[in-house]
Amino acid sequence: MNRLPPESLDRLADAISFHPDTEPGRLFRQALGRFATGVTVVTVGGPKGPVGMTVNSFTSVSLDPALVLWCPARSSSRHDIFAQARAWSIHVLGAEQLDICLRFTRGGPQFEGLELGMTALGTPLIPGVAARFDCHAHAVHEGGDHSVLVGRVAQVTVGGPDDHPLVFAAGRFGAFEPGEG
Repeated sequence: MNRLPPESLDRLADAISFHPDTEPGRLFRQALGRFATGVTVVTVGGPKGPVGMTVNSFTSVSLDPALVLWCPARSSSRHDIFAQARAWSIHVLGAEQLDICLRFTRGGPQFEGLELGMTALGTPLIPGVAARFDCHAHAVHEGGDHSVLVGRVAQVTVGGPDDHPLVFAAGRFGAFEPGEG
């Protein structure tokens, strides 16, 4: 039988437990914030021009075929543009790209003042990111107050070996640099 080290037991002593339907949403968000995520900007060519959205709900789904997903809020004014798009690109931001992240949050300047390129799929391209996944829309699923958008990856672009990701945890942004080991 594996036993937890004493310091792990101390952590458990401070634990709280609750049902997310009976407590304020803030507690659920705080609990989710214990899981560090990368930060991405998803871009699409909208009917009135390029559109982007900062997203941390990105993950891989399948290697064969190559599928990824992300989850925009249904309440977002940009939701329908992405949910109805034929293609979109997911840009994984580097640790030094907090300014890019903030451009694509609610009320941010979006593409204003950025050098705009286009991918082979016709999606807006943000240069200099740690990685980019250009995707054909594969499926859209309802997921409570969000939608689950699954994309089939058509092209991958990866930055240099020293590109480290921008990370979001506990409501704050930071950097992660892999250690030796």
